[in-house]
Amino acid sequence: MEDTKSEHIINLSKEIMDDIELSRLDAQAILLKTTRLSRYVDNEIIRKWLRFEMQGYNSKDEVSLKYMTKTGRWTDKKNNKGYWIPLSQIEASIESQKQKLSLTRIPDTSGDKALLVISSVKNSMSTSTDMISKLGGVKSRVISLLHDFATNVYYEKTFDSLAESIFDKYKEDIDLLIAENSGDIIEQIPSVINRLSDGDKESISQALTTCRRIIDSFSNHIFPASDETIEIGGNTLSLKKDKVQNRLNAFIHLNSDSASRKKKLRQNLSNLYERVSVGVHSDVDEQEARSLFFNTYLLLGEILTLKK
Repeated sequence: MEDTKSEHIINLSKEIMDDIELSRLDAQAILLKTTRLSRYVDNEIIRKWLRFEMQGYNSKDEVSLKYMTKTGRWTDKKNNKGYWIPLSQIEASIESQKQKLSLTRIPDTSGDKALLVISSVKNSMSTSTDMISKLGGVKSRVISLLHDFATNVYYEKTFDSLAESIFDKYKEDIDLLIAENSGDIIEQIPSVINRLSDGDKESISQALTTCRRIIDSFSNHIFPASDETIEIGGNTLSLKKDKVQNRLNAFIHLNSDSASRKKKLRQNLSNLYERVSVGVHSDVDEQEARSLFFNTYLLLGEILTLKK
């Protein structure tokens, strides 16, 4: 259902962008379409602004005054004068002035009053031209804001969908790797999620304990304990059962050719193992506990992707 809604939002926002760029619809139709989009994305401010564009502006509303400025509707802001009318009336006024201008002709006359008549006609034409320019500017700003809103929604939702797709694919690959290499670990993940959902301190503590056990079990699977040692960076490391981080670092060292990646994974592992261990005995809030769980999951997955 959520995927369908996201797809609809992406398609609708793309339609609005195309409607504007290709001049496929009039402004009123675009307003109605954008209102629907604002409802789908639950943007109350945009929805409220669009109501003003369809019904007229309100001199006492904060959003109204904000968009009076953004759409260039003020004629005398100090004295609270401007184009308070809806966009449909802006358009109608533009067409009226254009029609008036098209019918106006400078008279072919002479005599004492000729200059006065010609001057009056020219002033009328100038007023109409000025009005068309000002109202056209308001309309252009409104259309531009509609396009900006649709564009932002389109790229935001497209990015979200892409990010979800990338994460889902990554998760699928990681789940498979974990299942193939240490199947019992993936069976413990639901219990961590359930405990984190409870949100109380005891459940958080149990979840972090499980995270630490997952790391320990993971280490036993991919690099079993032994009485041997390994030299990494000039340091001799024990590989006995209680040396969980040493064994994981040994695996990383033997399966990665990138010094920078080895360093990053080693630091991440050290920080993570410390937090899930300390968190069992001290206060870790729900948000950090969730972050630690996801970090555990992603780190183990990345380590497995190194496997040669």
